[in-house]
Amino acid sequence: MANIERFGPMFLLFLTILLSINSISCEKSLLTKQAALFVFGDSVFDVGNNNYINTFRAAQANVWPYGQTTFKFPTGRNSDGRLIPDFIAEYAWLPLIPPYLQPGNSVSQFTYGVNFASAGAGALVETYKPQNVIPLGSQLNNFKNVEKMFKEKLGEAETKRIISRAVYLIQIGPNDYFYPFSVNISYFQSNSKDRFVDYVIGNTTTVIEEIYKIGGRKFGIMNMGRLDCVPGLLTLDPTRIGSCFEPITELIKLHNVRIPNVLRDIQRRFPGFKYSLFDSYSAGTEAMENPTKYGFKEVKKACCGSGPFRGSSTCGYRAGTSREFELCENVDDYMFFDGSHTSEKANQQTAELMWDGPSDLVGPFTLKTLFQNL
Repeated sequence: MANIERFGPMFLLFLTILLSINSISCEKSLLTKQAALFVFGDSVFDVGNNNYINTFRAAQANVWPYGQTTFKFPTGRNSDGRLIPDFIAEYAWLPLIPPYLQPGNSVSQFTYGVNFASAGAGALVETYKPQNVIPLGSQLNNFKNVEKMFKEKLGEAETKRIISRAVYLIQIGPNDYFYPFSVNISYFQSNSKDRFVDYVIGNTTTVIEEIYKIGGRKFGIMNMGRLDCVPGLLTLDPTRIGSCFEPITELIKLHNVRIPNVLRDIQRRFPGFKYSLFDSYSAGTEAMENPTKYGFKEVKKACCGSGPFRGSSTCGYRAGTSREFELCENVDDYMFFDGSHTSEKANQQTAELMWDGPSDLVGPFTLKTLFQNL
């Protein structure tokens, strides 16, 4: 005891240095074992890619009040704050995953993951093509560019490790199902709904299979949520104002019946393929039918926008223009932030279910399991 007291300061300094070195070593070890997150999709997942392309105003969220809750400034996210991938990254002990097109991105940042999503994008190339968004196939090409970058900077072995351990999060389809109605409200009177759904799912699975061939093994997929009931669609049918838009409901249900079978088929054909399918439709329906259970006072009207249900895509337009918008006082009361997109609060609730929700909503794996399964 006397010797410890005699050398107390030196001993404490030595102990502090030793613990610091051990902490750094453990941190490096943790990072080398961490799974990256690669994100593909549309405005539900786009964290800012559309800031850097020349597209239409409704496909960009780089103006106030977008971003007002968490970031305190617009980041390009179509919400008042964080999106689902932001929360998934947090739960996986990852930093915020950067948008692919963000200037100044480095290989070291990309080793944690990359977000390729683009607001307005679809699985079909034709979806919003005149608006110059980044369709799913082009997002795949951008992923291939990142893979090439990894190989050049990190080598084949490290690239293989990153890609095989990563989780691939995909949300695509809503724009494909809405776009035909925006062009021609009677489009499906002369076109097969079954064939159209097959095209959307087929293009999506083609991308999944391509990622698998590159080395990806773990996928997080969302089925079609309640696109038919977002504020912006509640007035699309003038004979049923305030009701969900049934023509899209039919497409959503066709999609949701088929996607589980398609994923099971891929699992059967591709060894090592693992997936987490989240039932966004059932989760959304539950929240809409029992809003107070989830802390919402309003599930039909948007926080930001104009017109009936604040469903018009005017959020962020400057005051004094012909498209001036209204903004709610407390966004936490609202399930929807604008006419098409959910609030940060709703996004967090969805992310929690995707991460570690019950088996009737997510399976056969949860995202938590996929990240832990290295």
